[in-house]
Amino acid sequence: MTTPDLTFSSASAAAPARIVLAGATGALGLLIAHHLRQRGAAVRALVRPQTQDSAEAASLRLQGVELVAVDYSQADQLRQACEGAACVVSALSGLREVIVEGQTRLLEAAVAADVPRFIPSDFSIDYTKLPEGSNRNLDLRREFQRRLDQAPIRATSILNGMFTDLLTGQAPVILMGLRRVVYWGDADQPLDFTTMRNTAAFTAAAALDATAPRYLRVAGEVASIRGLQAAAQAVTGREFKLLRVGSLAAFGNVIKLTKALMTAPKEVFPPWQGMQYLHNMFSGRPKLEPLDNARYPDIRWTPVREVLAASQA
Repeated sequence: MTTPDLTFSSASAAAPARIVLAGATGALGLLIAHHLRQRGAAVRALVRPQTQDSAEAASLRLQGVELVAVDYSQADQLRQACEGAACVVSALSGLREVIVEGQTRLLEAAVAADVPRFIPSDFSIDYTKLPEGSNRNLDLRREFQRRLDQAPIRATSILNGMFTDLLTGQAPVILMGLRRVVYWGDADQPLDFTTMRNTAAFTAAAALDATAPRYLRVAGEVASIRGLQAAAQAVTGREFKLLRVGSLAAFGNVIKLTKALMTAPKEVFPPWQGMQYLHNMFSGRPKLEPLDNARYPDIRWTPVREVLAASQA
């Protein structure tokens, strides 16, 4: 595979490409900013006025990131903030007001400022393969996708499976204390995992890659439930047993019941939302293929075993 040209023009050697980054004070946004700076980009972070004095904003300034406070309801502010950018990257997190409406306003500003490229806040399993209604948060990304694909701008979505980091506690799959690996369905179904740091590094490279296609799919490791079991045993030196809770159909019923009892409509990640994500993964429908891991060969992919080992140190 030919290594992509990570420059936008011959002038980029003299002037670094400017990347506008929305959602820069979030966990993923901070990492994307870091990797963009490592690659020599000039980064302009869009922050809400109430976060411009936060610890995260201070960290961005120390890295040489330009901070611009913007009100997303003000189209002129957003357009001016996007001017001169080679790419607008969104790492925004939220529900419909953010993922659909907020990103639409950001997209319109990018188009008005003649920005050539846009990377939306997807960072997920392959939602394009899932049926409507199977995952609320991914339905929102699909809704914005339709708007993005109609806009006069080139787009690239980064699809990375599940963040491997979640396996150390937030995703109830590997239970270290009980030495169990919990699943529904098939223990041999391949699953995609990528660390947040690797995802950020790949996104930074894609933001500077004028030839990046509409979708890029990456996985730091593809592992089945049995693979996760082997990784946990290798890290701890102790036996882990598999715990099959039930079929995917039964899991779907549990999700419906949980959603009815704990609706939490204003929470971005209520318990049933995480369950929907796992159900999607265990179904195999959103499996990422083909993988584009080799597109930027300087990135070293972190396996599940290393993430689990770091959490035990």
